[in-house]
Amino acid sequence: MEIVYVYTKKRSDFGRPCNFSERAAEVAVDIAPDPGAAAAFVPRNPVDAHVQHASDMSEHEVNTERVEVETRGVNHTEGGWPKDINPHEMEQTIRFRKKVEKDENYINTITHLGTLMEHCIKQNNAINIYEDYFGEEEMAEVEDEPPSAKTINVIRDPNITKRTATHLSWHPDGCKKLAIAYSSLEFQQNLKDMSFDSYIWDLENSNKPELVLKPSSPLVTLEYNPKDSHILAGGCYNGQIAYWDTRKGRLPVEVSTVEFSHRDPVYGTIWLQSKTGTECFSASTDGQVLWWDIRKLSEPTETLVLDITRKGLLENALGAISLEFEPTMPTKFMVGTEQGIIITCNRKAKTPPEKITGTYSGHHGPVYALSRNPFYPKFFLTVGDWTARIWSEESKESSIMWTKYHLSYLTDGCWSTVRPAVFFTTKMDGTLDIWDFLFKQNDPSLSLKICDEPLFSLRLQDNGCFVGCGSKLGTVTLLEISSGLCTLQRNEKTLATAMFERETRREKILEARHREMRLKERVRSEARGEEGKEETPEESSPELLERVRSEFLEAIEAERRRRAQAEARR
Repeated sequence: MEIVYVYTKKRSDFGRPCNFSERAAEVAVDIAPDPGAAAAFVPRNPVDAHVQHASDMSEHEVNTERVEVETRGVNHTEGGWPKDINPHEMEQTIRFRKKVEKDENYINTITHLGTLMEHCIKQNNAINIYEDYFGEEEMAEVEDEPPSAKTINVIRDPNITKRTATHLSWHPDGCKKLAIAYSSLEFQQNLKDMSFDSYIWDLENSNKPELVLKPSSPLVTLEYNPKDSHILAGGCYNGQIAYWDTRKGRLPVEVSTVEFSHRDPVYGTIWLQSKTGTECFSASTDGQVLWWDIRKLSEPTETLVLDITRKGLLENALGAISLEFEPTMPTKFMVGTEQGIIITCNRKAKTPPEKITGTYSGHHGPVYALSRNPFYPKFFLTVGDWTARIWSEESKESSIMWTKYHLSYLTDGCWSTVRPAVFFTTKMDGTLDIWDFLFKQNDPSLSLKICDEPLFSLRLQDNGCFVGCGSKLGTVTLLEISSGLCTLQRNEKTLATAMFERETRREKILEARHREMRLKERVRSEARGEEGKEETPEESSPELLERVRSEFLEAIEAERRRRAQAEARR
């Protein structure tokens, strides 16, 4: 049954604006003064009076119990069908609908609701409450405000024995939830009473974690699945990979077997862009990159040994401490190593040696962070030792831009998701630096002292306005960045591209010059060596020793004669 109602009304008959016009003033009433009316009043003296209207109050204090709020959720699925009807079978649902629509009670209910709906539709069409009356006027440009950030929340490790917040992961559907991995990475510092738990926090109720994750070993990394926000993958301190489904509770759904897992802590876990949304890969300091399908974690689907000599030997492999994957480049990924070398890889290469396509070397210590620019993926950021460096894939001998050498060690970094010229770094002295190299290259645009202990992890929310910083003692500070640092500026993409390309060209010119100088020096040294061989005949070892001995004795004799002459003059 369908309710059809057609009504016609001119637009000019409703929502008509008021028309105002100018006209001369008119006198409505004119009351003349009457001096004789003053005789009916008596002057009052004095005319000041004070009245206190406030009632007497006594102050009392009471300490009430804190209300603990617990969040509960409901998974809604299509329901209301009888038990004998399968909602996934189209024929059964259509047959049941036809049966219900013939019911008299159903027709009466729809008729009643149709009248109410008709009234709402008419009311809605009478006037557009969302009409933009001044859409043609341009908004006045807001003056540039100085860069700033404000703390909106602080989340602390609920355990007595504090652990490092090693990794942060924002919920894919917004900034209301944050998954935090906690573990102690100091060698042999795991105490007996140290908890293995990691947590998912609801930022609107941060007094208590929304869900406690119970791994078999402390989690070093923890990542939300971008395709299914109920699924999380974690890399453990003992090298295992585990995944959770928040709908199934706190225990992992499946854990990889120890025999086929990493041998060292898993420092990087990233979800891949696949049709099933169940594939991920991991990297560890044992020198391996492993690919997994969470539907079968008993063994990895693929393995790569990070041996840059391309022999595939695990004893020559470089330990991976950071991992980078850009979804727009599905076959390429990058690995930052403990030795300060960045390895670029191609997963689809035919043989394992061909999978390692190149290396970049420029840091004096481990590469703690590795991130491609979200706007220009061929440029990437690395953080290690005391500097952050920006590289171009076209220039492998050195980075195209870098920060000054800081007094404190850098621990993490990432690009802004909304501005191509802005990136973030954290340091061991508890400072968060926000760099805008279009505005300033030598110093950060904003430097914030977050805490007294070292900052260890950093993660920016996808909208670019919220950033989380995890510290060594497990405290995660959430900051809201000022609009100037998270709003794309006019011509910023053009200016950033121009700067990247200019620095790349400059670095290529310098590389060519250095190669030329090295070649000249090699030719010059070889020429000197040949001349030396022609001029001086080779001496045997005894002859050389005798010549040096005689020269030494002659020098001593000359010094004696000089001293004797000096004594004679005195």
